[in-house]
Amino acid sequence: MTIDPGLRRLAMRTLLAAFPGHTAPEWAIDLVTQGLAGYTIFGYNISDTTQITALTGELRAARPGVLLAIDEEGGDVTRLAHRTGSPYPGNAALGAIDDLDLTRKVYHSIGTDLSLAGFNLNLAPTVDINTATDNPIIGTRSFGADPHKVAQHAAAAVSGLQLAGVAACAKHFPGHGATVTDSHLELPVVEMSAAQLREHELPPFRAVIEAGTRAIMTAHIRVPAITGDLPSTFSRDVLTGLLREELGFTGAVVTDALEMKGSSIIAGGVGPAAVLALRAGADLLCIGADVDLELTEQVAQSIVDAIQDGSLDRARVEEAADRCDALAVIPQGSLADPAPRIGYDAARRAVKVEGSLAGFEHPFVVHLRAGYTIAEGAVPWGLTPHMNGTPQLSVVAAESSVATLVEAAQGRPIVLVGRHTHRNAAARELAEKLAAAHPVAIVEMGWPSSWRPAGVKAFLTTFGASHANGRAAAEVLGIAH
Repeated sequence: MTIDPGLRRLAMRTLLAAFPGHTAPEWAIDLVTQGLAGYTIFGYNISDTTQITALTGELRAARPGVLLAIDEEGGDVTRLAHRTGSPYPGNAALGAIDDLDLTRKVYHSIGTDLSLAGFNLNLAPTVDINTATDNPIIGTRSFGADPHKVAQHAAAAVSGLQLAGVAACAKHFPGHGATVTDSHLELPVVEMSAAQLREHELPPFRAVIEAGTRAIMTAHIRVPAITGDLPSTFSRDVLTGLLREELGFTGAVVTDALEMKGSSIIAGGVGPAAVLALRAGADLLCIGADVDLELTEQVAQSIVDAIQDGSLDRARVEEAADRCDALAVIPQGSLADPAPRIGYDAARRAVKVEGSLAGFEHPFVVHLRAGYTIAEGAVPWGLTPHMNGTPQLSVVAAESSVATLVEAAQGRPIVLVGRHTHRNAAARELAEKLAAAHPVAIVEMGWPSSWRPAGVKAFLTTFGASHANGRAAAEVLGIAH
C-alpha cells in the first residue's frame, strides 16, 4: 500500500504529546516543525519562572502556532507552583465564597500568569458538579454540588482565563462529578438516565459554551444510558450527537489523557484509543504524561493505518486537525493588573469556622499525612510554611495514638490538620477519640463532608489545600508568621 506522505503530518496535527525534563529534547523540537499540534507541560518540566518561559519560547520558536497546554486549575491542581502549592484557592473555595466577579478575577490572574509564561491553552476550569461527597478525583476541583452555581462560576472562570489571551478547556464532558472511582485507574460508571444527565450534569457545559470556551475536554466515564459499553471519549452519541449537535459546540474537543486506564485498557492501547476518539468526534488527542518519541510515533502510525484501511475517515481527521490549528490562533489578551494577594485574600474569605477558637491561641498542631491523586501530584500542603514557630508534629494516623499526641502537646490544645479526614478510617477514629479526651480543633483541607467528631471545639473548612488555603487557615487560627 502506498503511504500518502501527508498522512503522518495530518495525524501529528491532532496530537498533544509530552516530554521529560526541563529542556526540550531535540526530537520534541523536530516534531513541532513536522506539524505536531503541541505539548502538555507538567510539573516535572518546570523548575522556575525563568526556565519555563525559556522552554515555551524555544518551542514557540520552532513553530509560532504550537499549542502549549498546562493543567493550571489553581487550588489543589497546579503545575506552575507544584514545588510550593498554588497561590490561588481552587474552585471549591471560590464556589463557597460565591462571588462571580472574584472567580473571574482569580482566573484572569491565573491566565495572566500562564500568558506571561508562554502558554496558550489551559486545561481548565473543571466544571464538574461534585455530586458524590467521596468522589476521589474531582472533590475540591469542583465549584460545588449545585448545577446553577457551578454553571455561573464555570462561565466566569472561562471569561477570566480567555480575557488574558489563554484558551480555556472546560472539563470533563459530560460530567465526572457523580463518580466514586478514578478514571486514571479504571472506567467509572455513572448510572444516570439521559434526562437526568441533561438536567443535572450539562448546565455548566451549556454555560461555558455560551461564554465562548475555546475547548472542552472529554471524560473517561461510562454512562450506559447514552454511551452503552464505551467511555464518553469513544462515544459518537456523546461527542458528536450531544456536544456538537445538541449543545451547539463548535470549538475543539480535547480528550482526557489517552494513557489513563479508563481509556487505554478499553481500547487496547493508546494508539487504538486515539483512533476511537477521532472517530467519535474528538479533535485534540492528549496522549498523557508518560510520553516519549516512540509512543508519539506509534499513536500517529495508528491513525495513519486506520485512515489507510478505511476504518477512519480522512475527512474526519482533517476536520480535527483544522480545529486544532484554529485553537492555537488566540486573540490578543488583556493581562490582569499585578495583584499578588488576590489568591490569598480569596482563600481567607472561603474559610468556614464552626464552633469557637477561644482557648486555641497557643495550640499544638498535628498534621495528619494524606495521599494525593494522580491529577494533584505530590504538591506540598498544610500549615507548616505559614506558622510562627507554633510547635507541631506530622503523623500517620494508623501509627499514632491519643496518648502520644496528648503527651506531645504538653498541655496545649491540639489543632488537627487533615485532608479528606473522614475518608480515612484510622484518621477518623483518631480524631474522634482525641476530641473526646482533649481540647481539639480540626482543620479540614479536603472536600467538606457532614462528619464532625463529638466533642470537637471548632471545625475549620478551607475548601482546598493550596498554599493560599494553608495561609488562610494559619491566619484564622492566629498562628501565621
